[in-house]
Amino acid sequence: MPGVGGRFLILASSFFLLTSCATVSWPDVPPNAEGEHAAAARSLRESLDAGDADVDSIVWFGRRLAYLGELDAAVAVYTEGLRIHGPEPHLLRHRGHRYLSLRDFDAARVDLEAAAQLIDGQPDEVEPDGLPNARGIPTSTLATNVFYHLGLARRWLDDDEGAVDAFRACLDRATTTDMEIAARYWLALCLLRADRPEDARAVAAAVEPDADVIENHAYHALCLGIAGRRSFAETEALAGGEAPAGTLGYGLACWAIADGRFADGAARLRVVARDGAPTAFGRIAAEADLRRFGEVAR
Repeated sequence: MPGVGGRFLILASSFFLLTSCATVSWPDVPPNAEGEHAAAARSLRESLDAGDADVDSIVWFGRRLAYLGELDAAVAVYTEGLRIHGPEPHLLRHRGHRYLSLRDFDAARVDLEAAAQLIDGQPDEVEPDGLPNARGIPTSTLATNVFYHLGLARRWLDDDEGAVDAFRACLDRATTTDMEIAARYWLALCLLRADRPEDARAVAAAVEPDADVIENHAYHALCLGIAGRRSFAETEALAGGEAPAGTLGYGLACWAIADGRFADGAARLRVVARDGAPTAFGRIAAEADLRRFGEVAR
């Protein structure tokens, strides 16, 4: 992996040795927060305050805060965890994800490259879902999440070659149909942007039309479109007649641009950047692409 990750590990190790005895300070759970995530976050905070600061508790405290929209607080939790435990791949993976949500792509890349170094050659593990799907079946692992989010960080930093490498690594480690489709989708988009349409179609063509998809239905539909198995109009119709935002809208925008319809694609990017959920990767990707084209998302 690039040298920046190695430098991070050296610096983080030194920082850990200097600060491991400092007072622990955990962010507060918003007092007006309600529901399952708020209750779980408060319980975890109590355990952490009692000194039960194992990696799993720290990971879940940060995740629960993030589900409540407290992204900066989640980053602070993982930073505190890294101060306590030193370089640790689970904490780096989750902090990298939250840095992506905060649009700090450089920080995300540093964390995720460091996590990739730490898991190199180690057995992989299923990563439990904080927001379980309808079947209650986790679809990703620590390694696939590290490389998936690293691919996004590199893509949004305009490191196209690095993004391709990360999404290929994610694809190589995929253990479920949903994760394979997600990796193939983003890899195909990166190849389209690199002006390698045949390679992009070959990557997408490996996705079966009748694949047993649990979550990634939009990625599945877009892969079929990129592979030439479904028309642009047929794919767009899945949105029910409105200009789609989110995942489907972003994928259609990239497809239009790759087909030479730049004005149409850029207009679709603006819709996604305006209407998509603030932390949705489709919206963040649309914002990044607009900046690449010299526009500021409004």
